[in-house]
Amino acid sequence: PITTIVGVPDLYINTGSTVNLTCIVRNSPEPPSTIFWTHNNQEINYDSPRGGVSVITEKGEMTTSYLLIQRARTTDSGKYVCSPSNADPSTINVHILNVGSPLKRLALPPSQWSLPLSLMVPSIASTAFFLKIHAWTNNCRW
Repeated sequence: PITTIVGVPDLYINTGSTVNLTCIVRNSPEPPSTIFWTHNNQEINYDSPRGGVSVITEKGEMTTSYLLIQRARTTDSGKYVCSPSNADPSTINVHILNVGSPLKRLALPPSQWSLPLSLMVPSIASTAFFLKIHAWTNNCRW
């Protein structure tokens, strides 16, 4: 069997966003009986006081496990490992950044944006429009 996490080796996410780590197990004679997720070598506790952490696993010819972390915090950064019971584990490094606005996100390489460009363009256009209106109402030149 082959285990992969989508987006490896590094994933960059903005604070407050939802992290969706997707682990795929292929070429397995049978689905894994369990898939464990760890964060910085500690098994993830889905009932922790932090809240907002859940896992969904779909078993079949190809088994997919989704680790969802809502309202990402910088403390959620680190090494995540997906460990199927019948296959080698896969690792991803997650970086939770205080990047802020979509305009600041453009300073990152496109492969590291937490939103696809198709979703960012309207937001960037809105921000640019707001800046023009703000400059105009304050008698500033653009």
